[in-house]
Amino acid sequence: MSPAAVFFLSVSMSIDAFAVAVGRGTVLDRAQLGRALRIGAVFGLVEALTPFLGWLAGIAASDWVAHVDHWLAFGLLGLVGIHMIHNAFSQEEGEGAERAASGSSLVLLATAFGTSLDAMAVGLSLAFIDVDLAGILVVSAGIGMATFVMSTAGVLLGKAIGNQFGRYAEMAAGVVLCALGTMILIDHIG
Repeated sequence: MSPAAVFFLSVSMSIDAFAVAVGRGTVLDRAQLGRALRIGAVFGLVEALTPFLGWLAGIAASDWVAHVDHWLAFGLLGLVGIHMIHNAFSQEEGEGAERAASGSSLVLLATAFGTSLDAMAVGLSLAFIDVDLAGILVVSAGIGMATFVMSTAGVLLGKAIGNQFGRYAEMAAGVVLCALGTMILIDHIG
């Protein structure tokens, strides 16, 4: 793959993680670079691993993965999205913001995995077009780095707009996750 193709693929695979990171950043009490870097690192690492795992699955058992990836994406993104919407409606202005922003490590990991299933599908597709090990490693690294940068920036940007939009932005991020999961499901079923 050309460097330009890897770049555009990496950025496009990072957009959903960026949107979720903005939502997470909106509820922080104050901008925390450490927390933004942690969230970016989790999203980046998971997003780097999933295309490689998809590539491996494409080589080993493509039929099974192709039949369930859309259900996994729909379920994970839907559950995390509903959780975010619930948090947005249930908390009073400023109440519980730190808890909602950091979430549990399990919620953070589930969100990262849910937003990275499209990258897994990309890895699966790359296996079908005979991309070799070196090629998938370059693509995975590019996606991981782009996601790290965009997610970290998203958390910090979310904080900048959080005081004005607060829970509405968190609710919107939850709706986006639910919609993304539904679009993935419709795309694969239809």
